[in-house]
Amino acid sequence: MATIEKKLEEILKSPVEALGHTLWGLEYIQAGKHSILRVYIDNEKGIFIEDCAEVSRQVSAVLDVEDPISTEYTLEVSSPGVDRPLFNAAQYTAYTGETVKVQLTMPVAGSRNLKGTVSGVEGQMLTLTVDGNELIIALDNIRKGNLIAKF
Repeated sequence: MATIEKKLEEILKSPVEALGHTLWGLEYIQAGKHSILRVYIDNEKGIFIEDCAEVSRQVSAVLDVEDPISTEYTLEVSSPGVDRPLFNAAQYTAYTGETVKVQLTMPVAGSRNLKGTVSGVEGQMLTLTVDGNELIIALDNIRKGNLIAKF
């Protein structure tokens, strides 16, 4: 996770939790004046549009005061959805046995895009079973990871 994203997570975790939700994760996509700060929230009872609106107002107020991003950006608040993005070791551990898709910064086994089953997580290392082969991937090497929804 980039430094700005770590700082944003530190700033936003408490206000989101104060509203009764979990800060699932966030993405900051820099694109000049078209940058996007995407905040994912979760709740055992589910996330509704009213929850997103309430969190958006609170997060916006906190960001106005803290001002961690000096350029223009669009704030988006969303639930993680069925193909939820995965951001940390605890989230990968929770989905042990499930299929995920990961995009890597550096190739592993000759590929930057892998789809496999989460076999386990130890510290900051993810074990992913891809086509019968166990691959060990540093979580820091994962640029983006998503759960593959089962229907």
